Amino acid sequence: MTAQIELQAVDKHYGAFHALKGIDLTIEKGSFVALVGPSGCGKSTLLRSIAGLETISSGTLRIAGETMNGVPPRKRDVAMVFQSYALYPHMSVEDNLTYSLRLRGASRAEGHDKASEVAGTTGLSALLGRFPRQLSGGQRQRVAMGRAIIRNPKAFLFDEPLSNLDAALRVQMRKEIRSLHDRLGATSVYVTHDQIEAMTMADHVVVLRDGVVEQQGAPLELYDFPANRFVAGFIGSPAMNFVTASVGSDGRSLVLDGLHGERLPLDRELEPGRKVIAGMRPEHLRSGESGAFHIEVGAVETTGSATFISSSDDSFTVVQGERSALKRGDRVALNIDPGLVHLFDAATEKRL
Repeated sequence: MTAQIELQAVDKHYGAFHALKGIDLTIEKGSFVALVGPSGCGKSTLLRSIAGLETISSGTLRIAGETMNGVPPRKRDVAMVFQSYALYPHMSVEDNLTYSLRLRGASRAEGHDKASEVAGTTGLSALLGRFPRQLSGGQRQRVAMGRAIIRNPKAFLFDEPLSNLDAALRVQMRKEIRSLHDRLGATSVYVTHDQIEAMTMADHVVVLRDGVVEQQGAPLELYDFPANRFVAGFIGSPAMNFVTASVGSDGRSLVLDGLHGERLPLDRELEPGRKVIAGMRPEHLRSGESGAFHIEVGAVETTGSATFISSSDDSFTVVQGERSALKRGDRVALNIDPGLVHLFDAATEKRL
């Protein structure tokens, strides 16, 4: 594969604030990469740095093999799709689509042909004569994407493009964006705080925290083998359950803190007495007549297809595929396959 975007040891400072810290990232041509993390982690700063809207403080940024340090945004040949759509309200859909072409000297006839082609791809053919105020949120987002597509750029940069849409439309639009990406053979970099969007859309996910890349890889790689507690808690919905514990004297079990010294079997041998954090995904826990440990039920919520059981202290969540007769105040036994327990060092929080 050919690298389309490369960042090497990229730093970004705003005065004394260190926003990006030694970012190393290679984005292959034709790939869909999602940048995820909590608010303030640096994901939008990283995207804007690729676009040239922010100037990196140090390091090297290349697009299609060319160094972009100091190159203005208009000469980077990337297209950005914003959360706010950023459409011109006084222009029709067609004029919004073709504005960048006209700036480059394209004739109106050439622009019309390209707009018709892009409109067919994005489902806007019947809307070319309308103005943004006459469009729904989803239609406006299609225009914003169409305006990016018409330029045939080296990369598409998406900055939380779906956060203004309702839940049902977000699901529809993320499918459309991924489908467009595949049809165009594009290179896409997508910023989102929603890890479900990242997991379902991207080939490669980059998890950021405080300006540092905590882990990157295929979505299921991050889900199955999180590098540390932060990634484990961020990837997956509902979030992973955590409990501090110490390795039992036999080296093959965990004594769980706060759960009356109940024990959890291990699938490996560890140093007796070692302090660890045990992570258990809600969907991997099973309730039954007897179990490795117990919780008191605080709430039971059903969606019809699944049941969500929360402990009374909100420290544990269990997801079951079947309906449950449990109710608040019940004490329930829980089991988990030892091979599905994630272990992290209590001091470093890194994966064991």
